[in-house]
Amino acid sequence: MNQTEKKNYIINYSLYGFILAIVIWLLYRMNGILNHSFDFSLYGLYQYYKAFPINWVFDFILLVSSVFIGYLIGQYFNDRQIQLQQDLTYEREKNKRVFQFTEKLRQRSFAEEEILLRNDELSKSLINLRDEILLKEKEELFRKEQEGQRHWITEGLATFGAVLRETSNNLEELSYSVVSELAKYLKSQLVGIFVIDNSVIDKPVIEQTGAFAYGRKKFADKKLEWGEGLVGACILERKTVFLKEVTESYVQITSGLGKANPRSVLIVPLIFNEEVFGALEIASLKRFMDFEVEFVEKVAESIASTISSLKINMRTSQLLKDSQGQQVIMTRQENEMRRSMNELRQTQIEAAKQSEQFISFTNSVNHTMIRAEYSIEGILLYANTKFLHKLGYSSNREIEGQHISLFINEKDREWFDDLWNRLKDGGEHFEGDMKHVSKQGTDLWTMATYVSVRDQNGKPEKILFLGIDMTESKKLSLDYSGQIDALNKSTIKAEFTPGGKIMDYNEKFQEAMIYESSELQDKTIFDFINPSEINEFSIIWKNVIAGVPFERRLKMVTRNGTEKWFHGTFTIAHDMYGDISKVIYIAYDITSQISIERKNKVQTEKLKEQEEKLQQSQDELTRKLREAREEMRTQFSEIETVKLLNEKTLEGMLDAVVTINQDNKVQFFNKAAEDLWSINRKQIINKPVLDLLPEKHKDLGENYMGLYFKYGDDTLLNTRTEVFIVDKFGDPISVLLTLSEAQIGKRYSLTAFIQKIEVELF
Repeated sequence: MNQTEKKNYIINYSLYGFILAIVIWLLYRMNGILNHSFDFSLYGLYQYYKAFPINWVFDFILLVSSVFIGYLIGQYFNDRQIQLQQDLTYEREKNKRVFQFTEKLRQRSFAEEEILLRNDELSKSLINLRDEILLKEKEELFRKEQEGQRHWITEGLATFGAVLRETSNNLEELSYSVVSELAKYLKSQLVGIFVIDNSVIDKPVIEQTGAFAYGRKKFADKKLEWGEGLVGACILERKTVFLKEVTESYVQITSGLGKANPRSVLIVPLIFNEEVFGALEIASLKRFMDFEVEFVEKVAESIASTISSLKINMRTSQLLKDSQGQQVIMTRQENEMRRSMNELRQTQIEAAKQSEQFISFTNSVNHTMIRAEYSIEGILLYANTKFLHKLGYSSNREIEGQHISLFINEKDREWFDDLWNRLKDGGEHFEGDMKHVSKQGTDLWTMATYVSVRDQNGKPEKILFLGIDMTESKKLSLDYSGQIDALNKSTIKAEFTPGGKIMDYNEKFQEAMIYESSELQDKTIFDFINPSEINEFSIIWKNVIAGVPFERRLKMVTRNGTEKWFHGTFTIAHDMYGDISKVIYIAYDITSQISIERKNKVQTEKLKEQEEKLQQSQDELTRKLREAREEMRTQFSEIETVKLLNEKTLEGMLDAVVTINQDNKVQFFNKAAEDLWSINRKQIINKPVLDLLPEKHKDLGENYMGLYFKYGDDTLLNTRTEVFIVDKFGDPISVLLTLSEAQIGKRYSLTAFIQKIEVELF
């Protein structure tokens, strides 16, 4: 309402007051003139005023008060009109904001703003709804982030599992594949792999076998001493090193635009079965997340497992190669020795007839073989130069007359004494490996022959010793035997004929296949293959026999029908003529690894199914939320309509109506209540009811309304009772009170219907 309308409103009511004053004046004056017997004329009016001059004062007061009362009434109705317009504007603005807020919720916009100019229950409910939806959104985002991280780790492990399987035969290829794939998968700028080199037993070194930087392969030629640098410390302590703050002197990442220090460096040890094989070093311009560190540690364990298998295979292949070479050498030496011994026997038989030839042959033997002669009692009678040289003596004077026990180790005395007793009694000669002890206490291994030399009567008169030095080859043979024994204890080994029949096997093979020893004697390699895969394996076996190497995974069937997976090598062994003598299979059990890979695959599939179900649930939730918003919008409209109707009904009542909530705050205050308390509703709405009914007045009597009009008191519910209130001037006013309560859920209201008791005096 503008100022002109307001002015006209006040003028009109002032004019109405003036007209009313004229009407009252006429009626009153007519009554006075007639009651005092004056003529009803202007003269009679004059006589009346002359007789009662006080009427001039009354007329002035009547005129001024009527105009002033009209002015006040106009001012009141003008204020009332303004208040109604403000309330209407407020309700429209509230409805508009509620609609806008629900639209934002539908559009998934969660702005931090209030809905209305004043707080009410509807606003609080909508804000709580928004907060709950926002909380669920955050929880859903966090869950998706966690699932994404787990999916990323699972997918990465599967990828690196395939890479490790494809490059598990060559350390250089394995190293390059690992660093390149890690750089791509982690989006890192620098990646290096370090492997421990144990070729020098007393002094192991850490060698960089692979490096990858800026998207391409780098030369890996760095070597570190044991425990040197962060890599060495990581390997020594077997703990992950994660640098979140990197010094400028550590490393720099260089591009065409300049240089930058990496934000983080991650060094993870390569550990498998409590044994450390090296470390991974990764530098990146970004900071590694916790799930990325976890992923690298898991990949490091798989890499360590592959390196362990690779080293075992390399060591096994080398041992087999060395063993085969040594076997050929020993076979050749054995053949040579047999030929020499045969020649020696032939010489001994013909010695009596060909003395000169015997002496000549003896000299040649002295030049090529170790020779000594002992008495029957074991006293040394003669030793040639080779005997002295090999046993570390300078002349015969040092050993002539010494007992043979001087050259025999104390541990070998028992079986050697039995051998000597047989020889001195003329028993069968001895041929075989014999260990002697030199002057310096070292061992001398010989291909030895001990023969009883008989006199003309056939009685043993002395013992002849002939030998060929084979100390080095024997030491190698013992070393190889020890290594092969260790190999048998750590890996699965079996030997087959070219036709596939089993020749030999170790305990690990027997345990893996769950067979008794007697059951394996007549088995072939094909008995351990699944019948449906026999044809495919037959091709592999033919290729192995033809010289094509086989080194990869192989599935076999145990005695009870269960499947076992092995990663191993079929190697053919040749005899001295170059023919295939046997096929050696060396492997290690990877059944648990295959099981883990299958479980990872199944888990990945389950995660995909769960993701699809979650997406369907999300779509269904969105649809239901949209329907709920539409229903809520309809309910809001109906609620507002009913509310307005109820408020207008209560507003028009002649009785005063006051409503409070569970917090004892005034929610409704009609026009009749304003007149009763002489207070404007703006001053009391949403204020405590104690502002309307102060406790200080309860001492005026037990019927004070303030004692009963409060939350939880049901003393006067649904009864009409006479009580009193106190107006703003402090005067008690008697009223009839009726209380009515209502409760929906947690919301509560208590309404007082108040009728003023008026006493009219007639």
